[in-house]
Amino acid sequence: MRGIEVRLEGLSKHFGRVVALRSLDLEVRAGEMVAFLGPSGCGKTTTLLLVAGIYRPTTGAIYFGDRRVDGLHPRDRDVGMVFQSYALYPHLTLFENIAFPLRLKRRPEAEVRAKVSQTAELLGIGHVLDRRPGQVSGGQQQRAALARALVKEPQVLLLDEPLSNLDAQIRLQARAEIRRLQRDLGVTTILVTHDQAEALAMADRVAVFSTGEVQQYATPLELYQRPQNTFVAGFVGHPPMNVVRGRLEGGTFEADGWRCRVPRVSYRGEGYLGVRPEDLRVGGEVEARVLVAETLGREQLVTVRVGATELKLLAAQADGFAADSVVKLDIPPDRVHLFDAAGRRIG
Repeated sequence: MRGIEVRLEGLSKHFGRVVALRSLDLEVRAGEMVAFLGPSGCGKTTTLLLVAGIYRPTTGAIYFGDRRVDGLHPRDRDVGMVFQSYALYPHLTLFENIAFPLRLKRRPEAEVRAKVSQTAELLGIGHVLDRRPGQVSGGQQQRAALARALVKEPQVLLLDEPLSNLDAQIRLQARAEIRRLQRDLGVTTILVTHDQAEALAMADRVAVFSTGEVQQYATPLELYQRPQNTFVAGFVGHPPMNVVRGRLEGGTFEADGWRCRVPRVSYRGEGYLGVRPEDLRVGGEVEARVLVAETLGREQLVTVRVGATELKLLAAQADGFAADSVVKLDIPPDRVHLFDAAGRRIG
């Protein structure tokens, strides 16, 4: 199974007066896994359904390699799709569910049995093929849905929130299995999710959507280390980045009731400072009052007030943070992120 490049050029989708997607240009490399990440209503699922052929674009084009596909019926696009609900037929065995797309194509029975058995073994469900969906676990249902999508050897695999119905422990296992399988098969894959941990852990690159537009398209590490605007800064990362409005002047950022040193930039005026909770340290010059400390296991998440601003920091359990106590914070200049008044990254 080999993947193929997917290109979206000037892609838009309108539902009456509602603009769900605005002039999107995006490329997925052959064999790559890309995640579409964002909150509800941001355009990520609309984009996936456009690629699948379930929706037709208002404007723009979709290419699989050199072949334009936006005018083709879904069955002619050579895609496999896994839905959030799995969409398995409850009256059929897992074998018959997985075999369904091959039988639609009237493949020889020997080929059907061989491909279903091979794909099921690859996904670890070969021993339950004679059972119906209601007789197996949620994780096994999810694997059966994935097997059904893969058995016809698609050029593009589309995953629409495939793990959201699983409990937390099985979800961790399933995302590792899907990532391993995708790399082994080399199939070009697009994953839609609202779960940033899922997107960052599974994808080669992540497209962060908001209000019908891609805010940033980059590797997981680049998204985390160099967010291009305040939306990405506040959306990617858990706990989220502290983003504070204030004023930038030379090498100083001043907010309501406090100030700190920042790298010197040419920009002056209203803007934003971002700092991740793990980059805030105790023992500096910024006075803060502790509001609450939450135990997270080996760490604690501490909420403090600096002037009129609430900040969150991650600290070791050994560090004592009594409610209403005063601590001094260090905001390292080399760990801050600066944004202009429109929320765009500076530097």
